[in-house]
Amino acid sequence: MRVGEFADGAAVGCLLAGCALAFVAGVGLLRFPDTLSRMHTVAKPQVLGLLLVTLGLGLRLRSGIDVGMLVMVAFFQLTTVPVATHLVGHAVYRLPHLPTGDLVVDELADHPDPAG
Repeated sequence: MRVGEFADGAAVGCLLAGCALAFVAGVGLLRFPDTLSRMHTVAKPQVLGLLLVTLGLGLRLRSGIDVGMLVMVAFFQLTTVPVATHLVGHAVYRLPHLPTGDLVVDELADHPDPAG
């Protein structure tokens, strides 16, 4: 088996696994009951699915400009998703109807709200 054929086979595996993880993230987004639970499916399986898809595309395309662009996509995804979910979590925590009794650990309970 040549190296190109092996890379194409690995690319197919990565693309299928990435698509499956993105599908699982979509199902979790629809099935989980509240925003705090949905943040988990938006952040973790979706990002891993996107990384697998970019890896699969990189293995298939194999040109410098394409791989560079895919690395930039992965970098920005890895740097923006944690910040966005953190900000959404803080915004949801401030809502008056958040059931804090469902939280296992409430790390924000001892800190006063800086917004007032």
